[in-house]
Amino acid sequence: MVALMTTLALAACGTYAWAEAELNRGVDLDAYGDGPTAGKGTNYLIVGSDSRDGLSDADVRDLRAGGGGGRRTDSIMVLHTGVNGTVMVSLPRDSWVTIPGFHDPATGKDVPPAKDKLNAAFAYGGPELLAHTVEYNTGLRMDHYAEIGFAGFVKAVDAIGGVRFCLDRDIKDEKSGADLRRGCRTLHGREALAFVRQRHQEAEGDLGRSANQQRFLSALAREAATSRTFLDPSQLYPLLDAGLDTLVVDREMDLRQLARMFRSLRGSDGKVRRIVMPVDAVGLPTSKGNVIRWDTARAAVLLRQLREDRPVTDAGGRTAHHR
Repeated sequence: MVALMTTLALAACGTYAWAEAELNRGVDLDAYGDGPTAGKGTNYLIVGSDSRDGLSDADVRDLRAGGGGGRRTDSIMVLHTGVNGTVMVSLPRDSWVTIPGFHDPATGKDVPPAKDKLNAAFAYGGPELLAHTVEYNTGLRMDHYAEIGFAGFVKAVDAIGGVRFCLDRDIKDEKSGADLRRGCRTLHGREALAFVRQRHQEAEGDLGRSANQQRFLSALAREAATSRTFLDPSQLYPLLDAGLDTLVVDREMDLRQLARMFRSLRGSDGKVRRIVMPVDAVGLPTSKGNVIRWDTARAAVLLRQLREDRPVTDAGGRTAHHR
């Protein structure tokens, strides 16, 4: 028994050392200066991107991942952890915000501050400008950043054997490929990706999709925590290999901090307060297309509570999601 435990410990240490070395710490959160003064608690900016890295042409077709190069944001969330538990706030990608001034290396010119969709910040300046934009518009300092692409998401879900998930209605969406029946079932990688990407069947469009993404991410964290993967080093390697495939984090992130973030997605007592940023207009026409406008007064209250690490009293969005 002692020999077996020693072998398992050595295997786990070897896997940890390998994963620590492989972690892509490519994001500099200080690229635009120090940002807002740190508040209480810890804030993680969690981004799901439509990066197709790691996908073959056949995979792209099979997953209905579409075309186009580079990567764009498919979901944007702020995860706040503190003395009052965990709060997950979705920031709709079409949120109408101010993108701070930045230097465009493609043109060599300085771009002045301007109103635009939130996900445009990522397109213009990658994770650094996105994080800077979130800080500028929320007043919250982003302590860490984590981004995963399509391939990593699919592989991570499959690596733990799928995620048990319940739906209160049938969902069929041609664009994402979602074709799911009402009830509880185990969603595997392809089905899970289709579910979190679909929005055309949601009465609230992108707000509904944001809420679905929060629910699934929490379910994924709970499933991973109870999976035999975390008890068996031979199973831990494929999970880490799957997740690290397209995972991008900030320079200060290490595996312990990443694990702490993942545990927070479940909540210390299995509960997470899930909120969509309060809004007062959806589909608002602008020069940059139809956008989502935050409810200034309610957003200010929510953000102050997060900054001061106080209990959150606003349900947010147009719907409250509390588990």
